[in-house]
Amino acid sequence: MIKKILNLVLLTAVTLLAQVDRSKMPEPGAAPEIKIGEYESFEIANGLKVFVVENHKLPRVAFSLVLHRDAIMEKENMGYVSITGRLLRTGTTNRTKDELDEAIDFIGASLFTSSTSIYASSLTKHTETLLELMSDVLFNPSFKQEELDKIKKQSISGLKAAKEEPSAIANNVRKVLLYGKNHPYGELETEETVESITIDMCKNYYETYFHPNIAYLAIVGDITKADAEKLVKKYFGNWKPKEVPTFDYPSVKKPATNKVALVDRPNAVQSSIRISYPIDLEKFGEESLKASIMNYLLGGGASGDLFQVLREEKGYTYGAYSSLTGDKIVGSFSASCDARNEVTDSAVATFLEVMEKFKNKKVSEEKLQAAKNYMTGSFSRSLESSQTVARFALNIARYNLSSDYYKTYLQKLNAITVDDIYESAQKYITPNNAYIVVVGKADEVAEGLQKFSQNNKVTFYDNYGNEYDPSASTIEDGVTAKTVIDNYIAAIGGRTNIEKVKDKLTSLKGSMQGMEIKLDISKKAPNKYLSVTDAGMMKQQTIFDGTKGKMIAMGNEKVLEGDDLFQLKLESTLNLFLDYESAGITPKLTGMEKIDGKDVYVVALTLPNGKTWINYYEKASGLLVKESKTMDTPQGAFTQSTFMKDYKEVEGVKYPFKLSQSFGPQIIELEVTSIRVNSGLDDGLFEIK
Repeated sequence: MIKKILNLVLLTAVTLLAQVDRSKMPEPGAAPEIKIGEYESFEIANGLKVFVVENHKLPRVAFSLVLHRDAIMEKENMGYVSITGRLLRTGTTNRTKDELDEAIDFIGASLFTSSTSIYASSLTKHTETLLELMSDVLFNPSFKQEELDKIKKQSISGLKAAKEEPSAIANNVRKVLLYGKNHPYGELETEETVESITIDMCKNYYETYFHPNIAYLAIVGDITKADAEKLVKKYFGNWKPKEVPTFDYPSVKKPATNKVALVDRPNAVQSSIRISYPIDLEKFGEESLKASIMNYLLGGGASGDLFQVLREEKGYTYGAYSSLTGDKIVGSFSASCDARNEVTDSAVATFLEVMEKFKNKKVSEEKLQAAKNYMTGSFSRSLESSQTVARFALNIARYNLSSDYYKTYLQKLNAITVDDIYESAQKYITPNNAYIVVVGKADEVAEGLQKFSQNNKVTFYDNYGNEYDPSASTIEDGVTAKTVIDNYIAAIGGRTNIEKVKDKLTSLKGSMQGMEIKLDISKKAPNKYLSVTDAGMMKQQTIFDGTKGKMIAMGNEKVLEGDDLFQLKLESTLNLFLDYESAGITPKLTGMEKIDGKDVYVVALTLPNGKTWINYYEKASGLLVKESKTMDTPQGAFTQSTFMKDYKEVEGVKYPFKLSQSFGPQIIELEVTSIRVNSGLDDGLFEIK
């Protein structure tokens, strides 16, 4: 009996297979019908618009308050708007920050603020307490100077780290080129703009924009509309409406021909590449969905053409992607990757070739259907969250969308054709009208990039999008690497005084991400070295006895060899700069730059192992103000930069007493607490056992 059943199944399967034409792709089915959770809405007398999404599966409720305002020009005080949002969470006139934190933690709640939003959530039984805390933050911010100072310090620390990060630099220059500095999207936050921010600026922003007539409140969770209406009127009913400023900004045009922008990073081993231009695309307009699928096919992920060609076929990069963003004012397209110096121009050429080919060749039905399937899945998964329904409701209200915009999303997605993608690519992919931004080593990549601009011209920019001519900062006749180094030696005390220093113990303290750090560095002529780092639970020692080197950390020991040992030997040499030649180091004056608005000479030090250190000497004072070194790690190569200032004299020689040292995206602020010279450091201190 079982055998007969198996034979029947096999016969049926063979019959069905015979009826299927495998040469044709199956017709796509109808778009799946997905039910989107319902929401209810109401508006109270002061203009606050409220949306309620009931979900009684869990005893939790969340409140999301959003302000809908125009983009704001912050100019020389760029950063005060976002800092105002952070300040709101640092205490009220009724509670200090610690008291506010304690009250939130006591009920197991969450409360976050930004310049245009406040979000709070808790268990349903704590709803009234949560709203009392949320309304206290909204209506009674304390705006304390000491809290502003803390936030400014954190922001400046982050900016110091970012100005050494190639991707951050590339994005800075990209923004300036696309929008210009007189556009809210082209403004850049710097250490100087953050330092200029005052409490009054933050208060003024809050008083100008935090009003109910431009506010939307989404309430999601274990609550009914009737209860929500009572609570909203109780806690937000007295919020006073006020007219809020609106702004118009000039239109932004893409370049008539490709323009190449280069930021020189003398010690970079790879380039950060951005190919970008502005586009006219509304965020929720008729074209946005088609453009979104089109970009996904081009470079939205690992299956995109850019990734497949630049990584899989050419091997130029670990990943190549593109993004396409719609916006009420102006949208943008951007394609990006990081590539080795030697293939930077090839990577740029391939980007442009892939974009041109994609623009002029229709995608296959199979690829389009795969993209639709992916986006359908993403959309469907997002509906598992009630917050998604609330976000949909807010978008419909804020952007004046049709009431069925999201209900018909999958039908609109399913209706998109190959011709639609072709037309979208024709409109939004313009590889001959782009800004090509490269952050990399000019000596190795500039010449290869010339062919991508109409006049074979590469324009140089600094980290903040300011154009400059490298040849315009003329180095005076007679100035060489040797004269720059000799001036530095004279500026810190002179060769005679420096040569008197036979040993030195430097003690420093600092912090990184709130963690306190203590560091003691001992050096003894000619090249003995010991550094002891104490960062709480993490302790580390690095020792060089003149021949051997070792690192001890977390109870583990590592004997240093090869380049690691060689570099440690150089760094251990007391007053190495007095005689680079004996160490086999070749200095070369490579140009001039600006650091903090001051002219600096750039001197490249080529080591015997072929690696390069870059030193920056301030022209006016002669002092060394920055060092950059390329570090090899298991995660890849990265640049470590140290900024030095606040020179003070110790026993006839000047040393920097304030240092900022970057470690990738992290930065350590260090302050010298003491320097002892010629204290008779014992050789046993540097002994490796």
